[in-house]
Amino acid sequence: MPLQLSQDADADALLDRDPFALLTGMLLDQQFPMERAFAGPALLAQRMGRTELDPREIAAHDPDAFVALMAGPPAVHRYPKSMAGRVQALAAHVVETYDGDTAALWTGVADGRELFARIAALPGFGTQKAQIFTALLGKQRGVTPQGWREAAGAYGEEGAHRSVADVVDAESLVKVREFKQAAKAAAKAARA
Repeated sequence: MPLQLSQDADADALLDRDPFALLTGMLLDQQFPMERAFAGPALLAQRMGRTELDPREIAAHDPDAFVALMAGPPAVHRYPKSMAGRVQALAAHVVETYDGDTAALWTGVADGRELFARIAALPGFGTQKAQIFTALLGKQRGVTPQGWREAAGAYGEEGAHRSVADVVDAESLVKVREFKQAAKAAAKAARA
C-alpha cells in the first residue's frame, strides 16, 4: 500500500520510492506538523533540482547554501538552520555507515533489537523516534524481523493510532492526532 504520510500524492510518492526521503521526513517530524514534515523531503528535492534525495550530495553540500535551501520560502521546517544541520548529519551518517545506501540500515538485520539499535544510533533519533520509525518500517514497509513489535514498544501494537506509523489515510491521521491531543492533556493534568 502506498504511503500517505504527507497527505500529498507527489510528496508521498517520493517517500515511497526513496528510503532517504522517508528517513529525512521522520527526522523532520519534530515540533512541526507531521504532514508538513513528511512533505519536506519533496520540497527539498525540488529545490535541489532532483527527483530523489542523495545522501552523498546532501552530506557534501555547502552548509550555508543548504540552510538557504531549507529556509525557503516556504521553510522546509520551522527551524530551518538547526534542521539543515541535522539533515546533513543524518546524510553523513548514512554515507559513512551504510555507504550511502539508506535501505542497508534495515536490510539484513538479525532481529528487532538490532533494527532499533541501528535507528537509535542515527543523529537526531532518540528512543521514541527510533521506536516510531521501527514501527513505521514494520507496519508500512514490510520490515518485520523477529521482535520488531517489541522493539517498537507501544508504537508497534497492532490497531494502535499513536504515531505516523499508523497513518494510512486521512481518517487514521485524525485518530493519531486525537490520540496525541489526549496524551498531551493527560500529561498536563498529571503535572497540575
